[in-house]
Amino acid sequence: MYRFTEECLTGIEKIDDEHERLFELINQTEDLLKNEMLEDKYNQVRAVLKELGDYAVTHFANEEAYMAAINDPELEYQKKQHMDFREKLYKMDFYNIEDLENQHEALDNLLRFLVRWLYQHILSSDIMIGKMPPLKEWREMADPCAFTDEYRTGVALIDAEHETLFEIVREANDLVKEEFVHDKFDRIVEVLAKLKQYTEEHFQDEEEYMESIGYPGLEAQKMAHQAFVAKLEELDLEQIDKNQQEYLEELMEFLFGWLSNHILRSDKLIEAGV
Repeated sequence: MYRFTEECLTGIEKIDDEHERLFELINQTEDLLKNEMLEDKYNQVRAVLKELGDYAVTHFANEEAYMAAINDPELEYQKKQHMDFREKLYKMDFYNIEDLENQHEALDNLLRFLVRWLYQHILSSDIMIGKMPPLKEWREMADPCAFTDEYRTGVALIDAEHETLFEIVREANDLVKEEFVHDKFDRIVEVLAKLKQYTEEHFQDEEEYMESIGYPGLEAQKMAHQAFVAKLEELDLEQIDKNQQEYLEELMEFLFGWLSNHILRSDKLIEAGV
């Protein structure tokens, strides 16, 4: 069974309720697939998957409407992710599987795709809805990249590595403020590569520490980490090159918003073993 954990909560009741319903439909699909005694099993599985796909589309519309109402800066990125999901689901055409001998494997693969996508999307994007600091607010902060005491978890290794992450974010912020540099593409790519490499190293260290102390939230943390790395890997370098300053500003909002939110909501619980 796939658990809708506290790590997945956005704090927005309607969105959380709809996410929980998506998880219920996923678990219903898995239960049907595992039931070897059920007659007409695969037709029932396809029916639930169709309901899940239809519900996801309705949920996306509701989510986008909410984000538009609060002028969330991530709305366009969310729309793109939602569209990509719909296109992938359509291409799978799970409702018309012709190879009946392999339909169990095909439906099981679809289910794994849905679970993986949903977890990554919630943990990398949806938990940030309404939490991104507007760029104007970011620029008005005395030192937005300062690693202050509020971010300290009490675990020396984790705190040291978080501080390094904030230093990399500062490099991105310095690029945003360089008004007289026209072409920043090479430096953007350099900062992104450094960020991706270091986050992967940090996440591995953090997960090893959590495993060593038997931390109960380890699996949820792993999924959040995978979602963040996946988002970095999805970045379109061609689009970055075309709109360098706009991209940098959006990158700053995302990096600071995600890292600060993840540290304050998740990482600070590690030492307490919550």
